[in-house]
Amino acid sequence: MASEVSIDLIQLERQLHDLSVSIRKIDAQDSWLGVETASRELANNLRVRSGPADNHTILGKTELPQTLTSLLASALKGSHFPVENRSAPVLEVLRAGANLCMDHDENRAALLEAGFPQAVLTLLEGYAETIPSPPDLRPLPLAIPHLKIVRTSIGVLLNASIGFDPVKFRLISLEATLTIIKLSSTIYPPTSWTSYQNNCSEEGFTEEWTLRSGISNWAWRTVSALKDVQNESLQIINSEILPWITAPLLKFCPPHHPEVSPLVDSDPYMLDNLVQTDVEFLEESCTLIESLSLDVEDFRLELGRATCYPTADESMSCLTAILNFIEYGSYSPLWRRPIFDEVDIKNKEKAFDICKAALIKSVVEVFGEEKNEDILWSESDPEHPAGLIVERLVSWIKEYSAKLDAGKQTGLDRDDLAICASLSLGNLARKANVATTLLSPPYSLAPILCSSHFISPSTDIKLKHGILGLLKHLSQFTKISPIIPKVLAEVGIIERIATSGILDEKGDAMADVIQLSAIGVCKHMCNGNLDHTFALVLPRVDNNPTGLSQILALIKRSDSISIKSEGSRVLVNVVKSLWFSERTLGPSEERQKKKDQCISILLTPECATTLTALIARSNRYPILVNEGIVAISLLSTHKLGGMNNLCSLFFKNVNAKTPCLGPLVLEALTTTLNGNLVTEEPLSANSEASSSLPTPSSRNDGLLVPRHALDMLVFALRNVDNPVNFPLEVRVNICTFFLQLQRYSSAHLARIKDVVLPVVEQVAEDSEDVVGEEKLAKAAKLLFETWTRSQPG
Repeated sequence: MASEVSIDLIQLERQLHDLSVSIRKIDAQDSWLGVETASRELANNLRVRSGPADNHTILGKTELPQTLTSLLASALKGSHFPVENRSAPVLEVLRAGANLCMDHDENRAALLEAGFPQAVLTLLEGYAETIPSPPDLRPLPLAIPHLKIVRTSIGVLLNASIGFDPVKFRLISLEATLTIIKLSSTIYPPTSWTSYQNNCSEEGFTEEWTLRSGISNWAWRTVSALKDVQNESLQIINSEILPWITAPLLKFCPPHHPEVSPLVDSDPYMLDNLVQTDVEFLEESCTLIESLSLDVEDFRLELGRATCYPTADESMSCLTAILNFIEYGSYSPLWRRPIFDEVDIKNKEKAFDICKAALIKSVVEVFGEEKNEDILWSESDPEHPAGLIVERLVSWIKEYSAKLDAGKQTGLDRDDLAICASLSLGNLARKANVATTLLSPPYSLAPILCSSHFISPSTDIKLKHGILGLLKHLSQFTKISPIIPKVLAEVGIIERIATSGILDEKGDAMADVIQLSAIGVCKHMCNGNLDHTFALVLPRVDNNPTGLSQILALIKRSDSISIKSEGSRVLVNVVKSLWFSERTLGPSEERQKKKDQCISILLTPECATTLTALIARSNRYPILVNEGIVAISLLSTHKLGGMNNLCSLFFKNVNAKTPCLGPLVLEALTTTLNGNLVTEEPLSANSEASSSLPTPSSRNDGLLVPRHALDMLVFALRNVDNPVNFPLEVRVNICTFFLQLQRYSSAHLARIKDVVLPVVEQVAEDSEDVVGEEKLAKAAKLLFETWTRSQPG
C-alpha cells in the first residue's frame, strides 16, 4: 500500500510537470484546471508526515520544486497578482509548496535552490504594490480568493524558513519582513473589523475576517522566525516598517469605533479571535519598536523623522503617533463584553500596559540619540520654545504635578507620562541652552521638579529615577549658565535631597541609580558655588543629618564603586568651592563665618580618608586621582587637615588583597586627631614597614591594585607599568602635595620620605632633559632637595 501511495503521488508530480511544460507553450484554461486538481491532491497528501511512506522526501527529490516555481511564474506573467481564473490553481500550488517543506530541511533546501520562496515573496510584493499611497488605516480591499493566496503565501515562507537559516538569510536579504508587515498591517488594521461594512452576510463577514486575522497571525509568526538567526550582524528589519506599525497604534486611542460588528453578540468565538488578534498586533508591533530602538541607531534616527498616515488625508510623525498612544491609548470597551471573564480582561489590560511601557523606553532611546537633537529641539517658533514635542513633554510633568496639587490623582496610571517626559528631557539636556530653557520661563521647571511630589520618601522609585536624572543633567551646566544655580538654589534643591530619604535607602540596583543621580546633582551644584555648598555642609535647623554627612555615610556602607567615587567627588567640589570661591569678592562677615564653619567641618579624619580612598581605588582614572590630590592639597593648608592626610595616606584600599604597611598604619590609627579612624579589617601587628617602593597587589589581568593612597601616589609619580598614563599635571600636583607635608614633622612623614625619595630622585633625573617635562623636573627636584635638606644628619 505504501508503494502504491507513493506511485500515485509520483504520477501526480509527473502530471503537474507535464502541465507546466504545456502551459509555457499554450496558456490554456483546461491546463490550469488540471494544475488545480493535481496540486490540491498533492497538497492534501502532504499535509501530514505520519503515513507509512516518506512521501515528502520522495517528492522532494523529484522535479516538483522546479515545477511549482515555474507554475507560479506562469500564473502571474508580469501581473501583480493572479487574475481571477488563475487564483484557485495558484492557491493549490502554494499549498503544495507549503506542505512539501513542512518540517523538512532537505525539501526547504530544494525549494530554495529552485527559487520557490523567492517567487512566493515576489507574489506578496505584487499585492503590496496595490496598497494606496499614501496608505491609511482602512482594510485593503481584497476578495476572498486573494486573501487565501496571501495567507497561504505567508504560510509558505513560514514553513520554509522556520529553523532553517539558508531560507532565512535569503528572505532577509530580500527585505521580506518589510513586505510581510506592510501587507499584514493593511489587510488587518487592528480593530477595523468593528466598523467594517461590506454589505455581505454574517457568514461572509466571518470568512473574510477569519482570513484577515489569520494573515496577521501568520505574518507575525513569520517575522519572529526570520528574527531567530544566530548572525547578529544581519539587519533583519529596517526602519521602513515604521509607518506601518506606528499608525495602527492610533486605533487603540479614543474615540473607539462604535460596536456595530455583527459579531458582537452573535459569534463569541469569532469575537474572541479578533480581539486577541488586535492584542497580538499591538504586542508584536510595540515589542518590535522597543527592541529596534534599543539596538539599531538607524531606527532611532528614523523614528524621530518618519511620517505615518492615520488617514489618506492626515499625516503625522511616527514619534507623535507613539506619544499619542502613550498619552491617550486606552483599553477597548469590547474587552468588557460578557464573553470575557475577569482573568481575560486583566491579562489584556496587563499586556496593554506593557506595550505602553515598551514604547516609553523607545521614546527615551530616541531622545538619547545625540543625532536626533536637531529634530527634537527646535527654537524656530518663539511661541513654542524648543518645539512642540518638548513642550508636550514639559506639560506631562506639569499636569501630573498639578493633579497632585489639586488632590485629583486617582492612582499611578499617569505617572508614566511624567516618567517618560523626565527621562526623555534628561537625555536631551546635553547643552547649556537646553538646560537654561527648561528652567526659564515659560517652562520654569525648577519648582515643579524640586517639589515634594517628585522628591520625597513617598515618591515612586521609577518617578524619582526620572526626575533626579533630569535634575542631574540640568545641573551639570551650573558653571556655564548662572540661571541654573540661581533657580535651583531658590527652590532648595540640596535641602530637598537631604530630606528626601534617597541617600538613606538600602542599596539595590534601582536605589543605586537614584542615589547616583542625587549625588550627581549635589556634585554639580557645589562646583564653585558657596550657597549650595553651605546648604550641603552646614547643620540643618531640624538637627537631622546634613546632605554631606548622608553622602559620607553612604560611601562607607555602599558596595558600589560608582557611588563611592561620585560621592567622594562631591567632597572634592565642596573643598574646592570653600578654598577658591569669592576670593576677590569680599564676602560678607556672615558668609565668611559660614565658610569658616564649613571648613572646620571638613577637617576630620573621615573627610581625609574619603579623599585618599578615592585616590587609592582610581588607578584607571587619572582625573579622579588628580581631583583627590587637589582636594587633600587644599586641606593640607590647615595643620589639622595636613595631619589627617598624613594618617589617611595609609588607609587600606578595600580593592587590594594585600595588607598595608602594618606598624605604620597601626601607629597612624592610634594617633589620629579629633576622631577615630577605623580600618576595613584588622591589620597584622607583625607586618613590617617597607622602606622601599611598595609592592602592590595585582588582579588577574596583571594591573596594579594599590594597597592605599600612598601606593597610588608613588605609582602615578613613577608612571611606569600603570594601567593608564598619568599626565604631567597629575605628577606635578603629587610633588606639590608631598612638599606641603614638609610642614608637619612626624614619624609618618619620615616613613613617607623613605618610600618617596628614591622615586622622586629618579623622576627628577629622567625628566630633566625631556622636552615638555620641565615643570615636572623642577617640581621633583625641589621636592627632593627640600626633603633631603631636612633629613637628619
